[in-house]
Amino acid sequence: MNKRMSRALACAATVAAVTAGLVGTAGTASANSGQEADFNGDGYRDLAVSAPGTEVGGKSAAGAFVVHYGSANGITAAKRAVITQNSTGIPGSAETGDRFGGVTAAGDFNNDGYSDLAVGAPREDVSGDTDGGTVVIVWGSASGLSGGTTVADPNPGGHDKFGKTLGAADFNGDGKTDLAIGSTSSTVQVYRGNFTKSGGTGGRYTVKAPIWGSGEGPLNLTPGDVNGDGTADLIVDGFETETEYGWNTNYYLPGTASGLTATGTVKLPAGAITDIGDLNHDGYGDIVIGLSFDADSGVPGAVTGGKVNIVYGSASGPSSNRTSITQESPGIPGGSETDDGFGNELHLGDVNGDGHLDLAIGSTWESLGGIQHTGAVTVVYGTAEGLNTTGAPAPQFFHQDIAGIPGSNEKGDYFGSDVHLTDLNNDGKADLTIGSSGENGDNGALVALRSNGTKITTTGAVAVSASGAGLSTAGTPLYGINFAG
Repeated sequence: MNKRMSRALACAATVAAVTAGLVGTAGTASANSGQEADFNGDGYRDLAVSAPGTEVGGKSAAGAFVVHYGSANGITAAKRAVITQNSTGIPGSAETGDRFGGVTAAGDFNNDGYSDLAVGAPREDVSGDTDGGTVVIVWGSASGLSGGTTVADPNPGGHDKFGKTLGAADFNGDGKTDLAIGSTSSTVQVYRGNFTKSGGTGGRYTVKAPIWGSGEGPLNLTPGDVNGDGTADLIVDGFETETEYGWNTNYYLPGTASGLTATGTVKLPAGAITDIGDLNHDGYGDIVIGLSFDADSGVPGAVTGGKVNIVYGSASGPSSNRTSITQESPGIPGGSETDDGFGNELHLGDVNGDGHLDLAIGSTWESLGGIQHTGAVTVVYGTAEGLNTTGAPAPQFFHQDIAGIPGSNEKGDYFGSDVHLTDLNNDGKADLTIGSSGENGDNGALVALRSNGTKITTTGAVAVSASGAGLSTAGTPLYGINFAG
């Protein structure tokens, strides 16, 4: 393999492994591409936090996730549940290396008014097929998430890691939540809504973006309404097939009354993580892409330290109106340095309730004060015209040596391994949750910061460790590597 290609693939694989926060999320352009989840129907938003390296019943990396239920105080270590394949009603059993819970997607799949959670176990061995992968829907109820149903793989043996990427949204406009499932193939399996606990669905079809299959498949699947027609479209992050090197690239696939289609596919800038939201209030979803590769990776458009690309939506889908943000942009704290990973994670939400979407950006590999890969997070605030790096409130920069944030900067914390903006205490303002998957030797942790109505504040910050969340730390849980909700 070409040396430059090998380096780019390795970098992209690391991004996909460390940053799955937007994998499998869904929604509309009026909010963002993350479907906000209320698993127990109490009116507070909840958050599912992945811990795919968790040891369960002595089985290393069997995997788990923790569901943190929202409350008037936001999320805490106390109001939560740990779910594994050994939990009552969950299909299968905990096995070494399954990595259950590493990828998740929220949505009301059976239309009962409670949010459910699609959960991937991409390295599950299925009927002798090593790393065949499986997907389970864990059902919401008045008592929260419990029990589950397997989503049948229509082509076992035809690919590996079924469930390595997930995307949940209404792709055909019928009012029901569909589920897109990726594997190591370039073909995405799409299950129509109307799921049942006995295993039924509303049908299934396939769609294919022009990305490299051959053991890779999509890095991420991100739904959102880009063309403003009320039907969710899909962004497929993957690897290029048109060039000798196979660089990372992304494609837009439109949703229609018949579902997702490859007709009208549009090539987008590179990047391994994406979110969608209407930044400039024109009724179309804008595509925000994190391109965290460094300039010497050879990935088209990459710059030292990473950047965030914004592709504005239109009635015909992605437009030619595009811009970008780096750590060299006016008003953005810090500076662009090799291996910062700026844009390694991102998520949209309205922090101050002004109706304008704000953006949280993870710099997962940021080194500060000589401490390598401790990580940092930047928040950029929105206006009626879109994101403004020089306006008020001014962009904010968070890391673990900031006053009020629990803990301290340490080597390999990867603070910002996922970021999530959603209203967890029901005050109408999005709060910021930050994953730190490398904390304490890859045990992982999360930090929850509240909105004060104007911006994110460190006052009243809550930190939850892997053990505090009820996880075994016998292995390397990687708690906080992925959020859904």
